[in-house]
Amino acid sequence: MRKFDFFNQYRDPVIVIKDQNEVVFKNNTFCHVFKNFGSLKKFAHLMNFEMCPMDSENIDLYSPIFQAIESKENFFARISYSPTPTDTVYFDMTTVKRGNYTIFFFTDVSSDILLKDNQKERNEIQKKLEKLQEENNELEIIRQKAQTQAFKIALINKVSNIIRESMDISIILNSVLKELAIMFGCFKAYYASYSNDNLLIEETFGELPQEKNIKFDDFVMNKIKSGKISTGYSLVEYIGAQPFKQSVLRIIVPIFHMQKMIGVLVLLSYQKRELNEEIEILDAVSSQLGNAIIRAELYHKNAQNVMDLKKALTELKETQLQLINSEKMASLGQLVAGIAHEINTPVASIKSNNNILEKLSSQIEQQDIREMFTQINSIDKEAIKRISDIVVSLKKFVRLDEAELQDADINKEIDLTLEIIRHETKNKAKIIKNYSNIPTIKCYPNMLNQVFTNILINACQAIKENGEINITTEYNDKNIFIKIKDNGTGIPKEQINKIFTAGYTTKGVGVGTGLGLAISQKIIDKHNGKINVISEVGKGTEFIITLNR
Repeated sequence: MRKFDFFNQYRDPVIVIKDQNEVVFKNNTFCHVFKNFGSLKKFAHLMNFEMCPMDSENIDLYSPIFQAIESKENFFARISYSPTPTDTVYFDMTTVKRGNYTIFFFTDVSSDILLKDNQKERNEIQKKLEKLQEENNELEIIRQKAQTQAFKIALINKVSNIIRESMDISIILNSVLKELAIMFGCFKAYYASYSNDNLLIEETFGELPQEKNIKFDDFVMNKIKSGKISTGYSLVEYIGAQPFKQSVLRIIVPIFHMQKMIGVLVLLSYQKRELNEEIEILDAVSSQLGNAIIRAELYHKNAQNVMDLKKALTELKETQLQLINSEKMASLGQLVAGIAHEINTPVASIKSNNNILEKLSSQIEQQDIREMFTQINSIDKEAIKRISDIVVSLKKFVRLDEAELQDADINKEIDLTLEIIRHETKNKAKIIKNYSNIPTIKCYPNMLNQVFTNILINACQAIKENGEINITTEYNDKNIFIKIKDNGTGIPKEQINKIFTAGYTTKGVGVGTGLGLAISQKIIDKHNGKINVISEVGKGTEFIITLNR
């Protein structure tokens, strides 16, 4: 209707309805905003508002459009318009009654609604944010406490592991000082032992100390003697020390064991910090470290005692071997001296009679009798010479008067030994000599003869029936080598490392004492030489003696 055309000047949508449902006018804005307008009923059902007749059976009255038409007076409501399930627009709907006409004005308030909703939502979010921030602050405090506790436990566990894994005081202290220096950002950390009011720096991490003996003022000393940790900022490390260029955090941790102070840990840092939970950590470390230091000291004392006992036992065994050997050689020397004396007396008589018989035999006229006496006399003379040579060899072998080093020809000494033990070898082994032209050597000949005797007799006893013993001597620029090899039964591998042990023997009861090779090794050691053995079961054994010239 043209009479309503002036509503086209309105920026808000306007619609005019006559009576109950006849749409008589829609302005241009309405047509633009509600471009999908089809019918009044459909349009009305796309709108909603909070006010509705709860007791009406007419469903049309649930729409604000029909509510406004039914109203006898002007009507106002804030409505929502949903052209699609996902789109919603908010309007302030105002109606004016003019006779049979109801004029609807729609003012878009979506932005206001959204703004209020956003403001409300923002306020709610702000409240939630503040609550979350508060909770976050509480969690941060809990986290920091948990982190501090975890760090404390980790550090204490690490210190415990260090203490448990080592008995070396130096390693323990250095490791603990390193961990504490990292924790407190120290440029210097050290441990000083305490005794008779003196502090002596023993282990340091970081900068080296200017002095070893240090002293703190009476106030600090009284505090740490009472078991309390001393903390504070200082310009001087200890009494008499060069002053720092700036204030330094100095932490002094007393180390106690059984109510007795045994030392202090000193930590120096340029960091400015409050010490709270760290004090508990230092107390725990102090307690563990005190026990560890005492335990390590006891361990080292025990270890040193064990080493001293082992050394004493070794020396005792060596002394025992020397005494046994000396006693044996002394007894052998006395026996040889007695035997030589006893032999020399009848030999001298026989030799005298032999000389007389030689003179008388020349006067015998009967030739056959004279030749018989001459032959007998020659045999007796050779026997006397043999007995005399054996006595001389025995005296040379024992050499009781030869206690000093002297020059000796090893080849001749071996020959002398072979002469003495000829009764062992003559029916058992063929002796093959491979002597080199070797120089004389400074040695104890009687002792080396013992070694040769032990090895050669062992070689003979290792040969079941008949065999060979090869004796080789060699020389280079520095060493003389004596090799004695037999083709006897050999020594099992599991026994080779035991043959030089005093008391060990592979021979039967009453045959060996187990001292021969042990004494031999000590004699070679005394000559700064070496004795090695190579053996294979069923093929034989070779002893190699190396003597430094």
